[in-house]
Amino acid sequence: MLRIAAIDRMERVTAGIVSKRTIPREVLVSRVSAGHNRPMKSIVSIIVVAAILLGVYYYYLKRLPTTDSGTAATQAISLTGVRSDLLQIGQAERGNIALNGKCSSLDELISSGALTMNRSGRDGYTYQISCSGGSDFQVIAEHPGASTDPGVRYPKLALDATMQIQEVQ
Repeated sequence: MLRIAAIDRMERVTAGIVSKRTIPREVLVSRVSAGHNRPMKSIVSIIVVAAILLGVYYYYLKRLPTTDSGTAATQAISLTGVRSDLLQIGQAERGNIALNGKCSSLDELISSGALTMNRSGRDGYTYQISCSGGSDFQVIAEHPGASTDPGVRYPKLALDATMQIQEVQ
């Protein structure tokens, strides 16, 4: 008897409730095919690859150690060449002093064949030899122009008779 009363009560309660389900079933959201996402996936992939390449460029190429503080990494090759030229000029001057007993100018070293360099500068740097005394000399490499780029600095380099290269002001 208890069971019949429970069923009767349920019928009365559910009699006023309308089901949310309609027949036939309505589709609220249509299924999106995978073909519509392909162009967006391609664009996102290109952006991610570009961001990675930009990060590699910035961290590895822009932050390379430099030979001189305050100079750009792109100047390292040029400054290495200038240092090599200074050493070559210094060796030729030392040989000239040993043979002739006097200091000579850069043009005299080139014309006599003691120096095999065919130019008197490199990448905007010009070389000068200043003589003081019999065997004392100084070779100076100087870049005349100032750069408009704040990360580029052209140091003035000097080599003395001890064959030591130093930055001078």
